[in-house]
Amino acid sequence: MRRALRRHPRRLGTAAVLLSLHQACEALVPVAIGLTIDRAVATGSLPALAACLGGTAVLFLVLSQAYRFGARAVVAAWYRESHQLRVELAGRVLDPHGLRGAPATGELLSIATSDAERTGRVLEAAAVLVAGTTALVVSAVSLLLVSVPLGIGVLVGTPMLVGALQLLAPLLTRRTAAQQADVARTAALATDLVQGVRVLRGIRAEDAATERYRRTSATALRSTLRAAGAVGAYRGATVLGSGLFLAAVAGVAGALALRGDLTVGELVTVVGLAQFLAEPVGLLGFAGQKVAEARASAARIAGVLALPAAHEAGQVPRPGPAELHLRDVRAGSLAGATLHVPPGELLGVVAPDPRDAESLVALLAGRLPANEGSVLLDGVDTRALAPGHVRRAVLVEPHAVVLFEGTVRAALDPAAERDDAAVLAALEAAAATDVVVPAGLGLPVGERGRSLSGGQRQRVGLARALLRDPAVLVLHDPTTAVDAVTEEAVAAGLVAVRHDRARLCRSTVLVTSSPALLGRCDRVVVLTGGRVTATGTHAELTGRADYAAAVLR
Repeated sequence: MRRALRRHPRRLGTAAVLLSLHQACEALVPVAIGLTIDRAVATGSLPALAACLGGTAVLFLVLSQAYRFGARAVVAAWYRESHQLRVELAGRVLDPHGLRGAPATGELLSIATSDAERTGRVLEAAAVLVAGTTALVVSAVSLLLVSVPLGIGVLVGTPMLVGALQLLAPLLTRRTAAQQADVARTAALATDLVQGVRVLRGIRAEDAATERYRRTSATALRSTLRAAGAVGAYRGATVLGSGLFLAAVAGVAGALALRGDLTVGELVTVVGLAQFLAEPVGLLGFAGQKVAEARASAARIAGVLALPAAHEAGQVPRPGPAELHLRDVRAGSLAGATLHVPPGELLGVVAPDPRDAESLVALLAGRLPANEGSVLLDGVDTRALAPGHVRRAVLVEPHAVVLFEGTVRAALDPAAERDDAAVLAALEAAAATDVVVPAGLGLPVGERGRSLSGGQRQRVGLARALLRDPAVLVLHDPTTAVDAVTEEAVAAGLVAVRHDRARLCRSTVLVTSSPALLGRCDRVVVLTGGRVTATGTHAELTGRADYAAAVLR
């Protein structure tokens, strides 16, 4: 939170000054009314009345404009800080070196949204705290000029009231932190359930998943109610304390007026200030509440930003042909897998057990670490290389294609690094030119590409991978949602783009059971029981029973 206050000195200073000016003018309104009564109404002087009314009008003009621009400055600082925190979190999550012990996706989303917003509001709390303090000082000085006992009472009583309210702040922080953690866990579970809804339906686990979510949601509800109870107690104590304080000041002022120590105008001023005091005391209470909430959220954000990297920074070899080699790798269902992909080879991988295919793809994508053995890129263990270099050299296009909302062109080339001709060439190689006819590359793509059919999403994803032109391209079942004719066109386009004579340095690994794709491969390996059990061409392997069962279906 201290860093947030330091990052916006100009906006925060402007907001504090203008909001303090607004509160000072608000405190001077009862003073102006009292002066009008004593110097214009009581004397019957029209010039004095005109002067008092003109001064009051100027006072209201200043306070309205001060609030307008002060509120604008504080909201700008609040939103900019929240945005900066979201950018920092996104940068940390997307760091090529990864995160060790990162929270679940839904929890990260909760931290990057609600927690970032709550932490940013500490700037509003700081400006409001300064403004409320200014109002109390102006009110106390005004009361001192009217009556010394009243002014001293306000100066002594206000800090005591605010200090008493702060006794509830630790409780508010604890309950807010618990509520935010429970809500984040619920959001993480909801995200997982939505992503895996098809799997749940396949194993008929909808009822169990629903019950699990119901329990988690109920826990979040209880935490929210406890936090709301703490907020209610804090606000109730603020209102009660300010009300009692107001009654005390007004009572003393009434007694002084009955004794003749106060004029009618002074009595009006004192009563007006007593009523106004509830506002700055309330502002101080509001600031305390927001600081308590921001402290809990800031701790959660700091926890994510402080997570260690999953991979240390490694060396970056010179660019060029990439040779991929797996040596006795054990990861997931892989049990001593050894695989060699020389530069320029189009390699097919057939895995009768889908778990082996998924483990291999996850290993090459860097999502699954090798428990034993090693993955070598150009003879260097990938754990010793910079993660960013590995991802640039070995691009894995998963079976479940994810497209961001926007246009087809933005989906294929988010950084706008290639011209339209290159983008169209990639679409042609992936047999996906029909996707952009007749709308062109500006065709809108809905969230996660849902405006496209399954086959169109697969082909657009393949075109995106071909456009990146990595040294090693790994494709997992890239044609399961297309017809046989289109599949043949995809196979031909893949060979033409990746494995013509001018591109002998480019390697492609096809993890698939498609005969059309495997027939184009230079070599095919069979992955059974987590290890390579056979090697040959597609034609040579069709005589094997396990291969035929997996491919010729």
